[in-house]
Amino acid sequence: MRIYVTSVLVDDQQKALRFYTDVLGFVKKTDIPVGAARWLTVVSPDAPQGPELLLEPDAHPAAGPFKAALVADGIPATSFAVDDVPAEFERLRRLGVRFIQEPVEMGGVTTAVFDDTCGNLIQIAKV
Repeated sequence: MRIYVTSVLVDDQQKALRFYTDVLGFVKKTDIPVGAARWLTVVSPDAPQGPELLLEPDAHPAAGPFKAALVADGIPATSFAVDDVPAEFERLRRLGVRFIQEPVEMGGVTTAVFDDTCGNLIQIAKV
């Protein structure tokens, strides 16, 4: 068994697509209209056939309170692997990304957490 698709709930799919591609550097893989929304996925440019991240609309009534509770408690919605957390932190900060946690080492793991502009906190990590 392996991960095929995982999702992050977003408040605006088009805004999320711009952020996840133009800022984070992911590549759009799938964009299929599904009613009022889209099946919209991005992938790592280093693994175009790898796991897909679905930019899923947060229209479900439970999504807003769930996302708000995670943000209020500082809990990331998901985590992305990077080769160098301090370097990625600096790159993203220069692009205007707002971090709520600067790089910190926690026993062999370095992490940082940022706001994805779509209602989520996202962690980057080097393990």
